[in-house]
Amino acid sequence: MLRRRSGPQPFARLVRPTGREVVGMWWKKASCPVRSVEQLWIEENLDWFVAEFGDELLRRPVVVPEESWFPAGYSGSEDDVRAVFRTLCDHVEVPVDRVRLDLEPDEPDELVANLGLNSESSGAAAHWRQRDGVTVVTVDMKQAQRPVALVATMVHELGHERLLGEDRIDPDRRDGEPLTDLFTVFVGFGIFSANASFEFYRTHTHYRTSKLGYLTEAMYGYALARYAWLRGESEPAWAERLDTNPREWMKQGLRYLEAGVG
Repeated sequence: MLRRRSGPQPFARLVRPTGREVVGMWWKKASCPVRSVEQLWIEENLDWFVAEFGDELLRRPVVVPEESWFPAGYSGSEDDVRAVFRTLCDHVEVPVDRVRLDLEPDEPDELVANLGLNSESSGAAAHWRQRDGVTVVTVDMKQAQRPVALVATMVHELGHERLLGEDRIDPDRRDGEPLTDLFTVFVGFGIFSANASFEFYRTHTHYRTSKLGYLTEAMYGYALARYAWLRGESEPAWAERLDTNPREWMKQGLRYLEAGVG
């Protein structure tokens, strides 16, 4: 049994001085895209992930949302979802026989579909739990039609297995959920999580917005900037696969870090 570790204190209330760049005869402020409390929380916990899991996970290739990454002919079937889950277990280093995947059937929102109503969704898309000595991850099959959100959801739940299932953090830790979202960045799936954190999509009859996760787009942007900075990447090509908002927050974060103030 691994020894339980508490990790850094959640949302430590330290404030770092703001750095500045000299531009000609003027001082130009290099601003961080998140509040100081969020900045310190992101930095300390990414550093803790490196100390806890090692440099090898940090330096793995970043996974980008490409059709080739999914099973050939992906259609969102149960077989497809299970195949994606097995691949993710390998990436996150969770033995596939240690976790059971349960799938909740998709129940379409007929009121929205038939009346053309607009809707917003922000509910839990999956659950991690331990039952009778077995880890069970339950995923809502609604996610299967949104592959990016599906991957973000599954990696988050597998993050629970690495953090809670391996007794690395206290189950009562109050920032456990956002910490698990940050873990998805550390293991190379930050693009999926950031892009799925807020989605807008429409059909010919209605539109939907969907929120997923516990971090804001700005927090994802700075987390990805700090992640790239730890990897020695100043202009990572993979950043172009981010949606507009998290990409701009990431660019601002990189400018801040490159100014020598992070």
